[in-house]
Amino acid sequence: MSATPQKNRAPRRVLAAAAGLATVGALVAAMPAGAQDRHGHGHGHGHHKPGRTVDVQLLSFNDLHGNLEPPDGTAGKVFETQPDGSPKEIPAGGIEYLATSLRTARKGHPYSITAAGGDMVGASPLLSGLFHDEPTIEALNKIDLDVTSVGNHEFDEGATELARLQNGGCHPVEGCYEKNKKFKGADFPYLAANVTSEKTGKPILKPYTVWKKDGVRIGFIGVTLEGTPNVVTANGVKGLKFHDEIETINKYAKELDRQGVKSIVALIHEGGAPASSSYNYDCDSSGAGDGISGPITDIAKGITPKVDALVTGHTHQAYVCTIPDPAGNPRLVTSASSFGKVYTDTTLTYDRRTKDIVRTSVESAGASNPKSANHIVSRDQRRASDMESLIARWNALAAPIANKPQGYISADIVGRGSKALEKPLGDVIADAQLEGLAPADKGGAVVALMNPGGIRADLVYASPDGKSDGVVTYGESFTVQPFTNMMNVVDLTGAQLVETLQQQVSGSNEASPKILQVSKGLTYTLDMTKTGAARVVTDTIKLNGEAIDPAKSYRVAINEFLAGGGDGFAALGQGTNKLVGPSDLDVFNAYLAAHSSAAAPLAPPATDRITVIH
Repeated sequence: MSATPQKNRAPRRVLAAAAGLATVGALVAAMPAGAQDRHGHGHGHGHHKPGRTVDVQLLSFNDLHGNLEPPDGTAGKVFETQPDGSPKEIPAGGIEYLATSLRTARKGHPYSITAAGGDMVGASPLLSGLFHDEPTIEALNKIDLDVTSVGNHEFDEGATELARLQNGGCHPVEGCYEKNKKFKGADFPYLAANVTSEKTGKPILKPYTVWKKDGVRIGFIGVTLEGTPNVVTANGVKGLKFHDEIETINKYAKELDRQGVKSIVALIHEGGAPASSSYNYDCDSSGAGDGISGPITDIAKGITPKVDALVTGHTHQAYVCTIPDPAGNPRLVTSASSFGKVYTDTTLTYDRRTKDIVRTSVESAGASNPKSANHIVSRDQRRASDMESLIARWNALAAPIANKPQGYISADIVGRGSKALEKPLGDVIADAQLEGLAPADKGGAVVALMNPGGIRADLVYASPDGKSDGVVTYGESFTVQPFTNMMNVVDLTGAQLVETLQQQVSGSNEASPKILQVSKGLTYTLDMTKTGAARVVTDTIKLNGEAIDPAKSYRVAINEFLAGGGDGFAALGQGTNKLVGPSDLDVFNAYLAAHSSAAAPLAPPATDRITVIH
């Protein structure tokens, strides 16, 4: 999901600034653009006499975001539609359970591939984020991930850091985290077919890889969304160019075809929105309003029929849909929610004579092929012991920082898990930013705006051990605000402030509005029955009870991602007289400390700043 995407503790700022053209050029040299052969792990047992066709199992997931431990609150729930049509929430996720689910699913499948659709790291909880996501890469190696595309969050810390995650080596500033242990890097390829160096014009990582076993060959092409620069800070994408997803995939599908690789899967870090949030929703039902919408629908329709299936991500939704390819044949498009809560199990029937995947035509009766279904990573199964020990080892390193109390809450304060346009935790974060930057020597802010995608979790009252309910630890506050973006205070005219609010629901944000969370004192009405910028009822916009003066200058607190015009907020990128303040995490923790105690915990605020007409 789009978000404030940079972890900017001091050493990370140095690292990101270094990710310029020269280092990207070095990355290209280190990562030749040719295909890489991946040999099957040989999951399963026994050998079969080769027949005309062989069933290849494709297990896939996406948007893990370094969630090694089971996510808290709503972030750790999956919706399931019951036989009577009612929804049921099921706790899911956690790498200990995902490892068990994948290993169980592989049994009896001698041809099994595990692939991912990007955002394996980035916006990660403290357990992974504190160590620049080395724990997550180590875990993915252990669960035998074969291949993944890059996502936008793989660029949070720049191309040089992404190369380190692939190739290994200790962090250039913080060094090695464990004595006598050097980080080995990913033993699976990260694919970035549509990300090239501005200097060389070549992909910064391998564009594709070929999986091979016993004469079976399946090509994988990996891309991230072309709009990655709109959802990543400028330093993260410095020296890089992002290309059209359809053109790139079609180009490399043709190249694979020329090499005799006829079975091709595209890993695309872009997705869609199914009509239901239930993981077991029938995405191909033909009722009014059913099906899937969003960017992936047009992308899927434009990708060459040479590609047999699309594994997608980015929107954190769970779906298994068929969308016709340009030849009119049904083609699978899948996504497995996020945070390791769901995995997809797809059967690709490989024809040894044609070297292609058998796909039925639209007119064919009966079950379609490939076959696919999403499965919950339930927490009522055995935990994988190697993942338990991995988590315990890294937790021991993180504990001195992670367990420090920052504040107290009286109940859950919902952020990421809120479906409302104004979120209780959004109000708290915006108020924290205003309070931290209101003093004259801190910037003199009169209002603060927070992008919703930067709120990565809820503040949850119950602690896993049941001993520290209501305590907000550093680890928990970090999970909410993991990018550690530096706060900025800028001058905006009243006209630019109004334009900013209109950009929430127009332009690139019209189809999927991004409603900024606003600090106390700013009130207005959103009329969602209208379209585009007209959804913002301009004469209702008030700051501390007074109408916004288009000609007046206002000091506005925003994080550096928004200050760069991120998430389609070009008006915020026009701010002047910039003052750089502390990080968003620092002001958030300072606010929790100032406004809560064990005796007087912080209560969820009333969300009464944005009036919404549906």
